[in-house]
This record gives sequence, structure tokens and C-alpha cells, in this order.
Amino acid sequence: MSAIKEEVEKANKEAVERMMESEPIWIDMGLAKDKIPGMKDYMLIHAGPPVTWERAAGPMKGALIGAVLYEGWASAPEEAEKMLASGEVKFEPTHYHNAVGPMSGVISPSMPVYEVYDKKWGNKAYSNMNEGIGKVLRYGAYSKEVLDRLKWMAEVLYPVLKATIDEIRSEKDGLPFKPLIAQALQMGDDCHNRYYATTYLFLKEITPYMLRTNIDKKDLIEAYKFMAANPFTTLNLGMASAKAMTLAAHNIEYCTIVTVMARNATDTGIWVSGLGDRWFTAPAPIPKGVWFPGYSEKDASGDLGDSSITETAGFGGFAMAAAPAIVSWVGGSVQLAIETTQKMYEITYAKHKYFQIPYLNFQGTPTGIDIRKILKTGIVPTINTGIAHKDPGVGQIGAGIVSFPMKLFKDAFKAFAEKYGL
Repeated sequence: MSAIKEEVEKANKEAVERMMESEPIWIDMGLAKDKIPGMKDYMLIHAGPPVTWERAAGPMKGALIGAVLYEGWASAPEEAEKMLASGEVKFEPTHYHNAVGPMSGVISPSMPVYEVYDKKWGNKAYSNMNEGIGKVLRYGAYSKEVLDRLKWMAEVLYPVLKATIDEIRSEKDGLPFKPLIAQALQMGDDCHNRYYATTYLFLKEITPYMLRTNIDKKDLIEAYKFMAANPFTTLNLGMASAKAMTLAAHNIEYCTIVTVMARNATDTGIWVSGLGDRWFTAPAPIPKGVWFPGYSEKDASGDLGDSSITETAGFGGFAMAAAPAIVSWVGGSVQLAIETTQKMYEITYAKHKYFQIPYLNFQGTPTGIDIRKILKTGIVPTINTGIAHKDPGVGQIGAGIVSFPMKLFKDAFKAFAEKYGL
């Protein structure tokens, strides 16, 4: 037994060290079908564990329908639904493709995506562009307004960002994103549901390169105004960076560190480094939070999204003590935000070397979720999240806080014990 414990300790130390030393940089833009491994026509990828059409929740169904309409595979929602129900359009988790997406996480072949490269360990990760808040595809809305915005993003925003990253690459490897996260954590962001400072820093970095492109001035101004008005502009890049970080810690023998936490509104699921790509799932809980006018908990779907990859990498909700203003968005109090971070230290392996919290005397953020510590303490990971309406087509109705079910970690530990003979 002591020999196994030593192996676990060695593996966990390696995993967390690799995750902290990861160097994700934004290197390119491209269409999903050209960039994401395994992506093909009549295929969609989505957040969370695998789910069938029959079991899919309202916002997931809405986003899948919207993506089919966006691609032009169907001309009406009813036709799209039939294609999805029959299997004519296949869909599977983003994490099978080293990709992540917020909320529904749905990415279709012709959607533009960010490509992030881990300069330290060589992994690549991908995410789509952010639409803003409210009535958007990722929350299950698919009205003409939603689809027109997505088309504008593909026709205007994407070329601007592609030309910008090409200009950046003409001078250096790309745009390092880890320093932006580290700085933003000291400026009031948590880098999950608060990205105000990150977006400011990002725009500050890219604007000189935007101005050097040959893009029409009108399109440049439109793109800049859209990004500046959307505090979640950098969420997707932050998520892709977190995915690159956690990939560095994945598939290490004897390792009990969690490398994926994701939800699809029906199920919530995790991966554990030493257990590979095996899902451990439990029903997705409904968040507690702050509601948009006219809505309440009875309207909410189960939690969904890959954005909990941020907490998995050691920031996001685990760093809420760095972002006191976030409580105006997700609810609770400043004290609750601080207490949440402090509790997460009890279930993580280390304090991050580079992500620090000024209010806690510049302690590193809680990093490396350890399933053993969760079972020992009874404390489960707590994150902040957006809230989608339970019905397809409606969109976002609030934001809040949610905890992952204990069952996930019990089941994972049982499987770990069976595999490694604990």
C-alpha cells in the first residue's frame, strides 16, 4: 500500500507541475472542420459527457438545432430536429477533440475557432468565438437574430481576428494567454464568469496588430466595438488555454488529479488523469443564482458547459476571492466568494505558482483537484456558471453558483482502486 501511495504522490506532483508550467499561446484562427481533429461534415461537438437526443435537455437541443440551421443542413427547426433524432447529424463531446465550448459548447464544421498551442508540452486546444450574453446559441437560442449574429461573426469578426493573429505571428510565436490570466486575477477577474480585465488586456495587446492589417476600417471598428462591449470576449480563449493546461496533466499513471469537469444540462461528468478518457457521471444540478427579470429557479435547466475547465486548471470559481465584484453577477456575498476559494484549497494538491490572489496575501490559486481529498473532506468542487432556460430557443436567464455531485468522485475513486489495486 505504501508503494502505491508513493506512486500516487509522484504522479500527482508531476501532473500539477505540468499543468502549472504549461504555456498556452493563441496561434491561429480557422474553421472547425479545418482545425479540430476528427471534425467532419454533418457532425457537431458539444459540452459535457456524451448524451443522446432523447436524453438531451432543452438548451442543448436548442443549440444543436441552431447549429444545423446555421450550417444550412435544414431550413426549419422541425427538419433540424428530425436530422438530429435520426442520427443523420452526429454529435459528440468536445473533449474527444481537445476542444471546449461554453454552456452548450456546440461547435459546427464551418464555425471559426481559436487554436491555442502549449509551447511547453506541445498540445493544441480549440474553442469557438463568444457571442455575448442573453439570447445566444450557446444557451439554446436559435432565432434569426441569433443566426444572423453568428453569420456576422464568421463574415466580419473572424477575418479581423485571423488577420490580427497573422500579424502577431509575423513578429513572434503568437499571443501568450497565461500572462493575461495571471494579470487579470490581480485586477478583479476570476477568469470564468468575470473577464472584464482580461478582455481589456487582450484588446490592448491586439489593437496595434489589428491596425496593421489590410481589413476595411468599417469592419475593424465593428469588430472592435463588438469585442469591447462583450465582457466575455476572452472567455473562450481562457477556456482553450485551460484545456491546454489540463491536457498536460492528463493520462499519467497512478494520478488522482481531475483533468476534465464538464456538464451538458442532463449530466455532469469528470475525467481523472490516471483513468484516461473514461467518464464518471451524475445528474446535472440546477444552479442557485441571480435571475434575469421575469425568471426564477423553476425556469432553469440543469447546469451545462465546458467552462469548468477553468476551475480544473486552477482559476475561475476557485479564484473567486480575487474577484469580489463577481457576486453582483452570480449572487452570494463577497465573504462567500472568499470562503469558496478557501474551501477549494482543502481539495486541491497545490497553490498555483503563477496565478495569485492579492486579497489572500498573494497566495496561489487552488490547483489540482484530487479525488482522494474530496472523499476525505466531503468538500466538492464549487464553480460559478451561467444559467440557461430549460426550454430550447429561450437563452440565458441568469448566473449563479453550483457544486459538483459527490457521486462523481466516489465512482472515480472506486474505479481507481480497482485499476491500481488500492
